[in-house]
Amino acid sequence: MATPKFAQTAQSFHTELKKRISLYFEEKGAAMTGNLTLYSKAAILLVAFIGVYVHLVFFTPVTWLAVLECVLLGGIVAAIGFNVMHDGAHGSFSKYKWINGLAAFSLNVLGGSSFMWNVKHNVIHHAYTNVDGVDDDIDIQPWMRMSSTQKKYRLHKYQHLYFWFLYSLLYIMWIFVLDYTKYFTSRIGSMPLKKMKLWDHVNFWFFKVLNLFLYVGLPIYMLGFVDWLIGFVIFTTFAGFVLSIVFQLAHTVEHTSFPVPDENSGRLEDEWAIHQLKTTANFATNNKLVCWLVGGLNFQIEHHLFPKISHVHYPAISKIIRKACEEYGIPYIEYAKTRYAIASHVSFLKQMGRA
Repeated sequence: MATPKFAQTAQSFHTELKKRISLYFEEKGAAMTGNLTLYSKAAILLVAFIGVYVHLVFFTPVTWLAVLECVLLGGIVAAIGFNVMHDGAHGSFSKYKWINGLAAFSLNVLGGSSFMWNVKHNVIHHAYTNVDGVDDDIDIQPWMRMSSTQKKYRLHKYQHLYFWFLYSLLYIMWIFVLDYTKYFTSRIGSMPLKKMKLWDHVNFWFFKVLNLFLYVGLPIYMLGFVDWLIGFVIFTTFAGFVLSIVFQLAHTVEHTSFPVPDENSGRLEDEWAIHQLKTTANFATNNKLVCWLVGGLNFQIEHHLFPKISHVHYPAISKIIRKACEEYGIPYIEYAKTRYAIASHVSFLKQMGRA
C-alpha cells in the first residue's frame, strides 16, 4: 500500500507538547538522554548476562539450577533489549553517538540485526503505528488477526488461547527466520528495506555467525546436543514471550485504535501525535519493578511521542503529557496493572477472532 499521510492542523498538538517538554528539561537543567541510573542498570544487566551464560556453558550446574538459569538468561536478554538496545537504537541512551551505537549493537550480539530493527521499529512502526499494511508489528498473518481490516480465518477464533505459545516463538523466529527473510527479500512487510551498504552486509553476516557460535556451536560442544537443545528452548521461549507480550500490551488492547487511511487522499484522520495517543497504551506505570525491568516501555505513550528522550525520564514527563491530553480532550489510555492490560489484550484477541 502507499505510505499514508497524516492530517495537518493549524494548531498542532505535537508542537504544544514539545514546547512543554522542552521547558521541563530547561527548568531541570537535565539532558534528555540517559543518566547514572540507566548506566548502572546497563552494567548490572551486562554482568548478569555474562555471569549466567558462563556458568551455564562452562560450569554445567545441576539440572534444576540449569533450568532456572535458562529462564533467568531469557529474562536478562529481554531486559537488555528493553533497557539498553532500545534506548541506544533511538539515540537516547547517551548524548554521545558512538555510545548509542554500542548500546544498539547489543542486539547484534544477542542474535538480531540492529539494521533491520532500525528500519522495522524506528522508521516504520513509530511512524505508522497500528496502520494495517504498513506497521509490521501487527502483521502476524495468517496465524493471528490483529486488526479488523485483516482477513479472518477459522483458527483465529482460538487465537486468545494459543497466542501464549505463538508469542514464545518470537525470539527464535527473529534469530533464525525473520531477519533472513527481510535480508533476502529486501522488504519489511509491504515496505521496501532501506538500501544496505557494504558495511551493513558484513555486519549482518558477522554477527549472525557469531550468534550461531555463542548460542549453538559452543554450548553443543561443551554440554552435548540434548542438554543444549533443552536449555536453548527454555531460554528462547521465555525471552520470546516476554519480548512479545510487552510490545503487544502497548498497542493491541481493547481501547487502542487501528486507523485506516482515506481511500482517495491516503490521509489519516489525525495529526501524528494524536494518532500515537489513540494507538498506544500504558500499563503498570506505578510498579517500580516493572518499570525497571521493561525499560520504561510500560510508558509507551511517552516513548512514542518522544522516542529521543531516555526512558528514565518517562515518569516525570508523563504528568505533563497527561495534563495536556486532559486540556485538549485527547484520550490517554492506561491500565493500572500488568494483569489488567493482559486481560484487555486477551479480550481484544477474542474480539478480532470472532468479529
